[in-house]
Amino acid sequence: MKENELEYYSKVANWDFSEIKYEEEYLTDWEYFDQIKKNTNEKSLCLDIGTGGGEKVLKKYPNVRMLIATDFSKEMVYTAKENAKKYPEKNVKFGVMDNLKMTFPGELFDLVSARHTVIDAKQIYNCLTKGGVLVIEGVDQKDCWELKKLFRKGQGYKDKKALSEKDYEDLLNAGFSKVEKVKIKINEYYKTEEDLMALLLKVPILDDFSEIEDSFEEHLKSIDQDIFEEYVKKFKTEKGILLERVLYGIVARK
Repeated sequence: MKENELEYYSKVANWDFSEIKYEEEYLTDWEYFDQIKKNTNEKSLCLDIGTGGGEKVLKKYPNVRMLIATDFSKEMVYTAKENAKKYPEKNVKFGVMDNLKMTFPGELFDLVSARHTVIDAKQIYNCLTKGGVLVIEGVDQKDCWELKKLFRKGQGYKDKKALSEKDYEDLLNAGFSKVEKVKIKINEYYKTEEDLMALLLKVPILDDFSEIEDSFEEHLKSIDQDIFEEYVKKFKTEKGILLERVLYGIVARK
């Protein structure tokens, strides 16, 4: 993991968006936790990588025998353990781990889940049982594309190959027998300018970690207000300020 990326998430320290007011309109019939549920049961041993503050897995992960949930930020893991106190019925253990330096034994997990995080396809393949499944939801290059075009920067904006294509190819090369990929389109409508700005300050939509050199505090000041206002004016609707999300989903079987 890059040091500046670790600093970013350590400063954020949670993945709670409850104070940001927005509505979602799903345009694709594919949902991450539904895919996990389809491929698990009460006897499944699962691993969730890049779990953040555990907000999503604690609320939405299906009932399994055991869930190990990891993140490379110790601050995020601390938050996750605190959040877990509200869910005593959940059989989940949180720990610090770099996704690219996994330390689990081979053929241990029935399912590995990875949402909006980096992966090492070969390491995941090795720790899955025979017939085990990997479920991914990721941010694709064209995510928030109109916003990125105005700012002329953003996550994956200058990538020669989209992350979805790289993941797909890496999984096939790692030996997965079946890999299915789908484009996920979601319209998000933010109630106010403040709500949209709060999202941009929390999530690295306009960031490319390979280019960040400034401190975290200076980085948060890098959103040009004039460009932001231009976007708001262009995409303000009756439902709110539109942000067109483009994600990708992958289900891969060993």
